[in-house]
Amino acid sequence: MDDLPANLTHHRAIAPNANCVLDGTVWYSPAKSFWFIGMACGAFIGGALTFSVGAVALFVAATATVLLFGHSLGSHRKLIHDSFACPLWLEYILVYCGVQVGLAGPLGLLRQHELRDYAQRLPDCHDYLRHGQSPWRDAWWQLHCELELENPPEVRIEPRIANDRFYQFLERSWMLQQLPIALLFYLWGGWAFVFWGVCARVTAGVFGHWLIGYFAHNHGGMHYEMRGAAVQGRNIYFTSLLTMGECWHNNHHAFPGSARLGLRAGEFDPGWSALVLLRQLGLVWDLRLPADLPARAELREINSRISVS
Repeated sequence: MDDLPANLTHHRAIAPNANCVLDGTVWYSPAKSFWFIGMACGAFIGGALTFSVGAVALFVAATATVLLFGHSLGSHRKLIHDSFACPLWLEYILVYCGVQVGLAGPLGLLRQHELRDYAQRLPDCHDYLRHGQSPWRDAWWQLHCELELENPPEVRIEPRIANDRFYQFLERSWMLQQLPIALLFYLWGGWAFVFWGVCARVTAGVFGHWLIGYFAHNHGGMHYEMRGAAVQGRNIYFTSLLTMGECWHNNHHAFPGSARLGLRAGEFDPGWSALVLLRQLGLVWDLRLPADLPARAELREINSRISVS
């Protein structure tokens, strides 16, 4: 396993050999665990005590907003994969919405993604990085623990992002960024809006990210195979609205730089629809599609053709 696949030549993660993602220990992370448990307690206990139709409506609207514009467009399709261009002010807004999901700061989330992506492209990797255990153990690991590799790859983030003062500020304060929204919701609708608009939203975002991640690497349909990879992405049908199009993970593994994730007829992709609307408004441009990306020797199509319109 000393030779690295060619598709990792220009990856943000850099390591001398593939063994660096195999050996490591999963440790309990108090900060990560208490963050999720605290939000979950606020959601279930506080939410039950303050239930109202208006609070639930706020939860649905706020969760959909941060998942669509924040996680899918801001954190994933823009910051991580740079699959479209937009003004810096809009990028900041989208990434800030991504921080509101409650997973991590922008730089930490990018590093986590790059390490996991790097590991999954190799012939083998640690079970933590591949969602390779039972759902119960994987949930415990992902929601309450961290992986400490013995010799981790170095993740190099380009200076435009790593040295950006706004992103550095969000990285230091990403948990605290829930407070301004909580204050706004409290002034608007009292504690009910805080419990439902903040605690329930963060709980759904963090838990849902793990749940879809687990299934998207273990169960679901495939149009493509990445030969030699430790993990194959899977398409999780009937969850496109809940995930804002992020459920088409097999497509994403095949074309990670594509701004469009739902590539075939019937693969509804709300994130792509939002980008098309923003393009019509002149706010985004240079949306990359699979035809715009370099060919990958390890990619094998299993069935049907993609749509590039």
